Amino acid sequence: MSSRKNEPSLFGSVLPTIASNTLRTVAVVDVGTSAIRMAVGEIRPDGTVREIETLSQAVALGKDTFTRGDISRGAIEDCVRVLTRYREVLDAYGITRPDQLRCVGTSAVREATNKMAFIDRIYIATGMQIEPIDESEVTRVTYLGIQPTLKLDHDLMHSRVVIVEVGGGSTEVLVVDHGQVTFSHTYHVGSLRLRQTLESLRTPREKEREIMENHIDRFISQAVQQCRGGADQSKPVLVALGGDFRFAAGQLAADRVEESLARIDLERLSRFVNEMFPLTEDELVHEYHLTFPDAETLGPALLTLLKFARALKVDHIRVSDVNLRDGLLRDMAVSGVWSEEFKEQVLNSAVDLGRRYAFDEAHGRHVAHLSRLLFNALHGLHRLDGRYGVLLMLAALLHEIGMYVSASSYHKHSMYLIQFSELFGLSRRDLLLVSLVARYHRRASPKPTHQGYATLDREDRVIVAKLAALLRIADSLDRSYSQRIKEFSCSIQSERLVISVPGLDDVSLEQVALKQSVSLFEETYGLTVMLRRSRL
Repeated sequence: MSSRKNEPSLFGSVLPTIASNTLRTVAVVDVGTSAIRMAVGEIRPDGTVREIETLSQAVALGKDTFTRGDISRGAIEDCVRVLTRYREVLDAYGITRPDQLRCVGTSAVREATNKMAFIDRIYIATGMQIEPIDESEVTRVTYLGIQPTLKLDHDLMHSRVVIVEVGGGSTEVLVVDHGQVTFSHTYHVGSLRLRQTLESLRTPREKEREIMENHIDRFISQAVQQCRGGADQSKPVLVALGGDFRFAAGQLAADRVEESLARIDLERLSRFVNEMFPLTEDELVHEYHLTFPDAETLGPALLTLLKFARALKVDHIRVSDVNLRDGLLRDMAVSGVWSEEFKEQVLNSAVDLGRRYAFDEAHGRHVAHLSRLLFNALHGLHRLDGRYGVLLMLAALLHEIGMYVSASSYHKHSMYLIQFSELFGLSRRDLLLVSLVARYHRRASPKPTHQGYATLDREDRVIVAKLAALLRIADSLDRSYSQRIKEFSCSIQSERLVISVPGLDDVSLEQVALKQSVSLFEETYGLTVMLRRSRL
């Protein structure tokens, strides 16, 4: 794992971001494994968010999905009743437009075999459109939520911070080293999923902790090496997110070190886990006034955190009050537009992936740089927003990683490696688009029979063609692998794109390369391409 604390910004900006000058009231709804939660907030003109109201109601979605594979009719109707009441609250706040509300479903919805029927039933009953967000989107939103906390703490911004959230269906791990994201992954180990696994195995109560620890150890062994990192192997700072840990922090009267952070000594947490784990759900509800869903997940969540902390050899844990709704509200504040800082984090993640496959970093970075220049210069032609410029740069960075597998048909290997990797901040759709753009940087144009491409709708097919055509030109401009073309200008003259390169005496190699690769651009944009030298 590499640290980027001393590296400059990778490639500069890709088109300007969008700002709002109006005060907006918005809301987010999180349909989770054991509860439906809603937060109503006010977005100020400066982009900050003030939370107005929060609501939470227990549901049993995860229990259905993780045991039977689908959501029962009874659970669906429970959700309808909860969301109908939420709809009344939203109407009272004047939240009636689609752009004022975002509703997401996490693992219990995402993994249900009848998720489309569930989504349709909710929409028919309430008008709410539930979006089953994938794991990478959850990680991105989590980062948006925790980012202000990290920035306010000087020590955290200059440390390696491991952020862990044990949800009902999965555990998210995010590593931020000196302000840079260096690792993110979601593991299918969650508190409710662990509990349901034990029930399905009919585990005797006296064996529950032992078997649960065995399941937890499997994911920890995968994650801990990525989380340690760093040349000095120093201890990271472990930050925990989630209601189970906030409850533990409250019970242990932890010292509050920042407005949104509390500190728990590891040995105190260990003793607390030993006290909590033998208690039944009824006993937890009676003694600590928990809801039954919270009582069900408390033991597995605390045990997971304890074992993770011990594996990292830390002596204390910081607990944050940040949650998924905070990140969703922040995302709405910027209208989903990626900030320059966030784009940089995404691109850094791609560089890490490229290094894993021993890519030609100088060439990849330079083709990405040229792709950015083309994307910005030709915005009037492609008419895509800046987010797609980042996807183009990612494809440019990684277009040759397939060489790690074989030089033969390496563009297809590049597609496969990208599609089935994890890049921070990218959804599965984003990854598929990036992989296809990289796949089409050479050889044949996209065809309906091609793997991956055949699954796209028309809009995404057009996006792939537009971006791949630009990538072919950018790659041709560095055919010498010497990075000698650093800038150029573009003009459209008589149905021809003219690319003028200053300061070079001979561009014949690039002209030949361009002639061999320009067909996709001509098919997509209806323009021929000419490369020429220009005077300074």
